[in-house]
Amino acid sequence: MRMHENEIPIALIGDVARETGLSKDTLRVWERRYGFPTPGRNANEERVYSSEQIERLRVIRRLLDSGLRPGKIVGLPLDALNSLGAPARKAAAVDAGILCAPQQLLALIKSHRADELHQRLVQQLMQLGLRQFILEVVVPLNGLVGNAWLTGSIEIFEEHLYAQQVQSLLQHALGAMPPSNLAPRVLLTTLPGEEHQLGILMAHAFFAMDGARCISLGIQTPPSDILKAAAAYRVDIVGLSSSDASPSRVIHSQLSLLREGLDRDVELWVGGAIALPDRHKVAGVRQVTDLREIPATLAQWRTRSRADDSL
Repeated sequence: MRMHENEIPIALIGDVARETGLSKDTLRVWERRYGFPTPGRNANEERVYSSEQIERLRVIRRLLDSGLRPGKIVGLPLDALNSLGAPARKAAAVDAGILCAPQQLLALIKSHRADELHQRLVQQLMQLGLRQFILEVVVPLNGLVGNAWLTGSIEIFEEHLYAQQVQSLLQHALGAMPPSNLAPRVLLTTLPGEEHQLGILMAHAFFAMDGARCISLGIQTPPSDILKAAAAYRVDIVGLSSSDASPSRVIHSQLSLLREGLDRDVELWVGGAIALPDRHKVAGVRQVTDLREIPATLAQWRTRSRADDSL
């Protein structure tokens, strides 16, 4: 069997075995017996697996460790696997005292229990995996911390400590991921005036988990330098994380400059909390309002790219 046409090969069987903890023999047996995984073949006729298949295999391994049998789960799609795994993971984590509600983590920040906060965050990352850690812990906690800062119930140094801890965890997790040379090549940064790095790190994680090659410039990169970097690295997508830190008219001016300066084939994506009014929206700029949209939006890009290549 072959992988579906919308899947992109990313790793050889040995790499998959190391990442998932499943032996090569197990992967081959499941392929014959259950019809999954469905690797493609490279020029040397070696099995190659997509990022989606690797993610499914990771979830399957966790479910096996919780006592489920291969015949019941190996052929299930990722959504069904996650539905099976989430209650079991959370129940086990609650029993072990690992999972904390975001409000509890906020209390640790306010009470200056930095070591305990770090320990809890590390435990939840290990228990939930990177994707769910971001969605279930970091995103809601960002909202709580931001609201607390706006209402004056948290100090700037407390917000900085939290941000630094999460940034460090995400950077470490990204550094441990295998590099990808697959399309698209994505340049990630923020515009001048946008000092928040967490948004770009979370986006980086979601792009990387879906097999994209990411090049990060960090924060506050002038548009002229973004254009130079896009040309130097021959990127397919420029991804910007933005909030309401700058006036919408300023962001409109910067986006207009970028859209005009980028090659026509280079897409410009903007994510984050920014919501530009209609009069300040820029034609040719795609707004990604939720991290969950990234896999589907990347799949659309790859479909368009294959269609263009066939012309």
